[in-house]
Amino acid sequence: MLRAAFVAPFGLEATLRFAEAAASLPGVALGWIGQEGPERLPPGLRSRLAGHESCDVFDAEALTRAVRRLETRMGGVERLLGVLEPLQEPLADARRRLGLQGLGPEAAHAFRDKSRMKDLWRAAGVPCAHHELLRSVDDGHAFARRTGYPLVLKPPAGMAAKATVRVDDSEALEQALRWLEPSAAAPVLAEEHLQGREGSFDAVFVQGRCVWHSVSRYSPTPLEVLRNPWIQWTVLLPREVLDPADPLRQAAERALGVLGLETGLSHLEWFVREDGRVAVSEAAARPPGARFVDLISWAHEVDFHRVWAELALFDRFEQPTRRWAVGAAYLRAQGAGGSITRVRGLEEAQRAVGSLVVDVRLPRPGQIASGTYEGDGQVILRHPETAVVEEALRRVVELVKVE
Repeated sequence: MLRAAFVAPFGLEATLRFAEAAASLPGVALGWIGQEGPERLPPGLRSRLAGHESCDVFDAEALTRAVRRLETRMGGVERLLGVLEPLQEPLADARRRLGLQGLGPEAAHAFRDKSRMKDLWRAAGVPCAHHELLRSVDDGHAFARRTGYPLVLKPPAGMAAKATVRVDDSEALEQALRWLEPSAAAPVLAEEHLQGREGSFDAVFVQGRCVWHSVSRYSPTPLEVLRNPWIQWTVLLPREVLDPADPLRQAAERALGVLGLETGLSHLEWFVREDGRVAVSEAAARPPGARFVDLISWAHEVDFHRVWAELALFDRFEQPTRRWAVGAAYLRAQGAGGSITRVRGLEEAQRAVGSLVVDVRLPRPGQIASGTYEGDGQVILRHPETAVVEEALRRVVELVKVE
């Protein structure tokens, strides 16, 4: 019996699906460490847990103590798991203190600190955006003079496009820097704004070797989506996989290896510039969010939450076959109100693409608008031909309007 602890501050739906997959595997005794009592977890999962502890899960010392308490109940803990990006460093620190296998502190820091990440990439010849840590307003203007506009500013530990600010001129830069207040104690990461096609490279590494990948394409880019709350966006997973000689695949695999990924599921953001040059943007040593795991599951006809659990617990990965092209349309509320009043265009969309729909979460009248890039609902489509899915996604975001 393998004994493991799953760590998450709260039992949110997306997180719970990974925990439930781990708890369902034969030969696994799973404990939970969170910031709430066990009564807040779903009864089905709670009944399968071998133990529960509460602590500040973002504090590595407190987390270590909680694991040791859990060990006394479970007879030991051999793996420490978690899927949220802000948890990766405390998890890694706790593993080191406890002598547990898994992503270590040095690699976790390289994945979490975006400035350190790009320093490692540049030293290894991995193509990425020019960057600099700003410790003052003057640093920002000096970087802009060297690099030109547009630029993006973000905290060094930011997550993908979240907390990212684009600036297009010196006035906007001055305003952003006065708001962000860069200092020696709290620097701000400035980057060249990469432009072109954007997507993700989700990959499985086993013993330092990339054994599987899935490429997605975003339309439009996440930063544009964040800047324009009315935009409905799409993600397309083509049926085709990249050839080993493809520059994007080579750059992505190299980038993940340089950061120290040994065994695990990762998520990397990439750009292909207008002139065809590839650049990697940033990476995370965790599963992708925004329902990407669902898209990957539909594309391969396997539950990738379970695939992740087997990889994280047993270092076991069985190569799946890519059977379908899959895409998601993210529906976002438009207008100034705080709640959704109606959804238009559903009948037209059903007639146009209904035969391709494999999963749908529609916004409901009265539902509070999320205001997030993940939107207020999603439509997932599937077909053997990539071009068919791409066109169907375009039709969904044209036809369906959330007011």
